[in-house]
Amino acid sequence: MKRMNILGYALAVAFCGSQANAEELTGTLKNIKETGAITLGYRDSSIPFSYLDDSQKPVGYAMDICYKIVDAVKKELKLDKLEVKLNPVTSATRIPLMANGTVDLECGSTTNNAERQKQVWFTNTHFLTASRFVSKKSSNIKSIDDLKGKSVVSTSGTTNIKQLNEANAARNLGINIIPAKDHAESFLMVETDRAVAFVMDDILLASLVAGSKEPGAYVISTDAFSKPEPYGIMVRKDDVAFKKVVDAATAALYQSPEGAKVYEKWFMQKIPPKGLNLNVPISAELKHEFAKPSDSPDPDSYKAM
Repeated sequence: MKRMNILGYALAVAFCGSQANAEELTGTLKNIKETGAITLGYRDSSIPFSYLDDSQKPVGYAMDICYKIVDAVKKELKLDKLEVKLNPVTSATRIPLMANGTVDLECGSTTNNAERQKQVWFTNTHFLTASRFVSKKSSNIKSIDDLKGKSVVSTSGTTNIKQLNEANAARNLGINIIPAKDHAESFLMVETDRAVAFVMDDILLASLVAGSKEPGAYVISTDAFSKPEPYGIMVRKDDVAFKKVVDAATAALYQSPEGAKVYEKWFMQKIPPKGLNLNVPISAELKHEFAKPSDSPDPDSYKAM
């Protein structure tokens, strides 16, 4: 009888323990489960990754990826419905708003690098870019060295403005570096001749040129300030359980035929609101990355095989 009681007690403890483990959510997943809501951080002018359409709705390649993650989170938490809240972020505010819990996913054009990984984490890479500059063809600026002594703009809080400062110091170029609040303001400075060039990720420059009043008036440099740089959806640091769900969702998307379709939708077809086609085919490096998804911040790990 005593043995039966002990056995019963052991089973009860085991049952309670497994039940507690099943319910023991932490961090972002716990907060989403309790509130029934997930908050996406979006950019207003990072075409085609995250930007506002004619109805002021955030759309783009990174937004589509984030909505796939939302579906996976909803499934993981066994929720009948999950409210999606949208919160604007800028280059300067995106990391603080992620760190303080305001946003759960940052759906934009954020470079994953070792320095940022000290503050935040990233999921699998969804794009590879390099830091270049756009200028007017009439300026006849061919190289980074041609920027010597001139006014050059970049967006505050970005990797690009840091790279510009580093190149300026290393090459003793004497560039007047102007920080702007967002990409739209940066490009406007070149349009209105307040700066001769705008340093930014090449794909973002391509989108701004395509959407300008006179696309043929601009040229993007061959000279680059960086090696290939990975973009990733940003998540909170040290939230292992949430990152596991996000990583599984992005890997499943990129390795499926749907991953290529989402890419083509935003880079090889006309996109809202103006029907622009960026005409940027998927690179061999990104194809390889999609086949074997990675969250590596190391540019040297992204090579076409």
